[in-house]
Amino acid sequence: ELPGFYYDSEKNRYFRLLPGHNNYNPLTKESIQYKAMECKRLRLLEEEEKQKKKTTRAGLNSSMLLQKRQLGLLSSTSYCRLVHELKVNCMQRRKIEIHSPDSSVAGTNNFKIIVADVACERIFTVNDVEHGGCKYGIVNLSGLGKESLTVEMYDNLYFTNRKVNSVCWASLTHPDSHLCLMGIAETPGCASLLPASLFSSTNPGDRPGMLCSFKISTAWSCAWCLNPQADNCFSTGLTRRVLVTNVVTGHRQTFGTSSDVLAQQFATQTPMLYNGCRSGEIFSIDVRQRNRKGQSWKAIRIFHDSAVTSIRLLEAEHYLMAADMAGKIRLWDLRTAKCVKQYKGHHNEYAILPLHVNEEEGLLTAVGQDCYTRIWSLQDAHLLRTIPSPHPSSKDAIPSVVFSSRLGGSRGVPGLLMAVKQDLYHFSYN
Repeated sequence: ELPGFYYDSEKNRYFRLLPGHNNYNPLTKESIQYKAMECKRLRLLEEEEKQKKKTTRAGLNSSMLLQKRQLGLLSSTSYCRLVHELKVNCMQRRKIEIHSPDSSVAGTNNFKIIVADVACERIFTVNDVEHGGCKYGIVNLSGLGKESLTVEMYDNLYFTNRKVNSVCWASLTHPDSHLCLMGIAETPGCASLLPASLFSSTNPGDRPGMLCSFKISTAWSCAWCLNPQADNCFSTGLTRRVLVTNVVTGHRQTFGTSSDVLAQQFATQTPMLYNGCRSGEIFSIDVRQRNRKGQSWKAIRIFHDSAVTSIRLLEAEHYLMAADMAGKIRLWDLRTAKCVKQYKGHHNEYAILPLHVNEEEGLLTAVGQDCYTRIWSLQDAHLLRTIPSPHPSSKDAIPSVVFSSRLGGSRGVPGLLMAVKQDLYHFSYN
């Protein structure tokens, strides 16, 4: 880099950065970088439309896999894993048509967050509205078929201006019956537990109200506990503390921390709560114990170099996946408190972005701050595919994704759902 000059890769020479007119110069380092990124995104989109998909491993194709399997050179687990890799490379984008009872509202607000329930039959959506608030809705995926790509979206009856930081599904009366919302009002923030039936097409008079709602300091994260030893509890990650609330009894436990808690997840086999902090620390809490002063209640402690933005426990609960604001994604062995794998290529500098782990397919999915969706192999941390966003990259256009082999329930279609701007896309996985 030469001071006062910029390099044009197309013309293969340097040009002087001239002083701008009225203190405005279109040739800044940021604008040049944005132009280069936009050219790269358009080129990748064009390649995808022309189906110029190259497999990430040399010699990997369906006929070669089948031949090796028949010759006994591949075990059944390796064969299944490589077949999933092939499917990921062959996914094609199609736009989903969103139907809503209120046709004037459908497709007018930008998607901010989408979160699927356990069965992947519904996704909860948080949409940004023009004058600075948020609107919530539930999209029913049962109409998602191989031929027709249409879904039904139900908005909530009441409107809220609260910005939402974090959402999780809660199983109170039955699986995924409620939703935990952590939001920021002006000051202080607010935690709410809403029945999912608020977002249905039944008679509005039959709908229940909020189960609980209380004021808190700024909330960064939330998690619902499915372990019977800490039943009906949800956790809220706040500024320098963790708050565990029993919805039925109203009992609350507070655990002081040295940093903001940006990511949380409960274990299902034990009543342990895992927390990721802005300081880079990840620690666990046994929620059965009573409040203690000091740090003695922290069980497992591991550290990243940057703020931890997402944590995901693997099914056996011996391993934990964590992502941070330096773009590092690491797999930790909780028994030895050591990093066993690192997944390279993720891009993040300041955003709180989630990880999506699909152990059945052996895949890890994450959306970067550069608006690219990346998919890795869980087993060997190999980057399988980088999907460009259909819209130009910007801070308010980072895609939110859901991946499942059963979108719409047990007989649903497999694939990746991507919400960006006002649009919802399906990448078919078959």
